[in-house]
Amino acid sequence: MADDEAPSDSSLLVIIVDTNPNQRYITEDPKVLTGCLDAVIAFANSHLMQKSRNQLAVIGCHFHKSEYLYPSPGKPLDVRQIDGQYELFTLVEKTIKMRLVNLIKSQPQEERPGESLLAGAMAMGLCFIARMRREQPPGLRMASRMLVVTGSSDTAAQYINYMNVFFTAQKQQVLLDVCSLDKHLSLLQQGCDITGGLYLKVPSLEGLLQYLLWVFLPEASERRELVLPGRGRVDYRAACFCHRELLTIGYVCSVCLSGEFYILITVYIFLFFYLAISQL
Repeated sequence: MADDEAPSDSSLLVIIVDTNPNQRYITEDPKVLTGCLDAVIAFANSHLMQKSRNQLAVIGCHFHKSEYLYPSPGKPLDVRQIDGQYELFTLVEKTIKMRLVNLIKSQPQEERPGESLLAGAMAMGLCFIARMRREQPPGLRMASRMLVVTGSSDTAAQYINYMNVFFTAQKQQVLLDVCSLDKHLSLLQQGCDITGGLYLKVPSLEGLLQYLLWVFLPEASERRELVLPGRGRVDYRAACFCHRELLTIGYVCSVCLSGEFYILITVYIFLFFYLAISQL
């Protein structure tokens, strides 16, 4: 769990935005993605506005790859001053939208959209946090956290990747927050509980910005003083290695610790004893 005993000098926030077109709220109305993106950008600018030393990274997660939307890997955009808006906020908005368009255009047209590569995007976020910590001036305390905004369904196919990311984040003292736009996500809720972050299933997309500002904007040292949604009951069921399904009862290999399907292993054990008895 992250060390939140004292306020930090700066805060690094990595936002992972799921842009997979296979999400239900996008298939029903593609224009909703624009509203959700505007809410995320406003939330990101609010984070930068809290402290002058605060830093930000935004990663777009698609079904074919994950890519940094902000900061831009190349030369920053030339942004003209707009009356009434801070130049940095304009840079964040224009960079995210431009790179998101490039990410969507790069998707294979002949390939059917699959599941979102959330585990890989979170791994990219942890790498970015580790690099920024190395570049941090000595003597300054920087808190780090990740926020996943997704409307995809829960999947056990990336179970091992999820667990690797969760325990790595816990070891690096990085909070993992999850904002679900559609269904309940039990695996990502496990990651929030492991790292000490918050999990929230948004009741309505119309109030997305309000929920982001209320629940996920405060830092870890400030959350203890606020009335925030409780963690609730966490489903810690493991995933079967052969069928990728969540199990209530299963068998675990004593060597590799892989969980196997209960019914399948039961059949194997029954056949083993049947053959052993028949040879007596």
